[in-house]
Amino acid sequence: MATDHKKIANEIISAVGEENITSITHCATRLRIEVKDRSIINDKEVENIDEVKGVYFNSGQYQIILGSGTVTKVYNEIMQDNGDLQDKETSVESIKKEGNPIQRGVRTLADIFTPIIPGIVSTGLFLGLKGVLLDDNVLHFFGTSADHIPEYVMVLLTVLTDTVFAVLPALICWSAFKKFGGTPVLGFVIGMMLVSPSLPNANNVADIHSSVEPIMAFGAIPIIGYQGSVLTALVIGILGAKLEKGVRKRMPNALDLMFTPFVVIFTMVLLGLLVLGPLLHVVENGLVYLVEHLIQIPFGVGGLLVGFIYPLAVMTGMHHLFIMIETQLLAATGFNPLITVCAMYGFANAAVAFAVGLRAKSNKVKVIGSSAGITQLLGVSEPALFGITVRYGMKPLAVMLGCSAVGGGVLAALGIQANSYGLAVILSPLMYIYEPYQLISYILVGIVTFIVAFLLTYLFAVPKELLDPDAE
Repeated sequence: MATDHKKIANEIISAVGEENITSITHCATRLRIEVKDRSIINDKEVENIDEVKGVYFNSGQYQIILGSGTVTKVYNEIMQDNGDLQDKETSVESIKKEGNPIQRGVRTLADIFTPIIPGIVSTGLFLGLKGVLLDDNVLHFFGTSADHIPEYVMVLLTVLTDTVFAVLPALICWSAFKKFGGTPVLGFVIGMMLVSPSLPNANNVADIHSSVEPIMAFGAIPIIGYQGSVLTALVIGILGAKLEKGVRKRMPNALDLMFTPFVVIFTMVLLGLLVLGPLLHVVENGLVYLVEHLIQIPFGVGGLLVGFIYPLAVMTGMHHLFIMIETQLLAATGFNPLITVCAMYGFANAAVAFAVGLRAKSNKVKVIGSSAGITQLLGVSEPALFGITVRYGMKPLAVMLGCSAVGGGVLAALGIQANSYGLAVILSPLMYIYEPYQLISYILVGIVTFIVAFLLTYLFAVPKELLDPDAE
């Protein structure tokens, strides 16, 4: 039987109260409704509506989890032919401006880094394939060796694997300019100048076996390229966009096309190479050192802590901050141990959802549990997290947090680290194909984490009310 999205829409509006709504929008999985009085909404009534996988209230928004695809259809039915609600329609972008300064800052970072994730993910996969293709055992199987691989093949592989990180500051500056209302191409040009081949390569300068030295300005300021420098590019991009907007307001129209870009590029490149770059480079190195040594605490204790904290960060929206740190780790070291110890959250969360759905007697909970589990395996965690794990009390949440933490601790103790980011749960093993030990270890720990979380939830963490055939 086809889902009646119009009926679902009407039931949601009736339960929330049309007069109670001050604004309404939706994201990938949730209806996001700002309400005048949260207390008059009966959560049980909303949760019993068809296709609703859970509800929660955060930052003044009543959020109803419907899942990918369904939420858009229900939202369209809500807005169709309803002039009063159309007047209250808002956007996710306007909602992002709300919340405390820390939340807004974290969301801004996510908006800057999200557009460049596909390039880094694909580069990580290229690196993995390169590792497989150049593995001595693989080459021996085909009766050849690395010395017999044509030069043009090696060049093509290098282009595929090295380019994104070589121009990473340009990508970040471009995205920051775009986010803050500047001209994206100016950001890209400034970023490219930060990694100009005329400058001493940062990687070569950092290599103690290299004879490359920085150029000294005024006898005290080291000038280098900023290959792989995330924080420098981020700050330059944000400040550059703000400078451009300020200059354009004051520049006469006849001179704007020529002199605004001149002022912005000249100012930001000099500021980046002579002031901000040298200062922020120290901060970046310190951040990488701190995260690496946290994860390398003996016996996996650091991974245990991060694996426990990450799901809590997801619940508050603070997990977007991890993207910047992961990007810096990849740029500086070529590896990303942070996503590795965070990844077991997805395995544990999916297992909890499947276990609750399988053992519950209610057909509605069974459907929600299985669909939320599948969605989590594909990388979208909200339906499982808020629709099952958080919704049914401390026991499922404790199982998820514990398994996420222990799984992260084991991976840290084993020294497992990805060479990319952005791939979740089912697809995440692709970030480890560059080495058999990494791939096999990651898959085994992921499977064990899933099984343990499933069994613990199934045996001990399913609420008694869900074992009642009439429970909803």
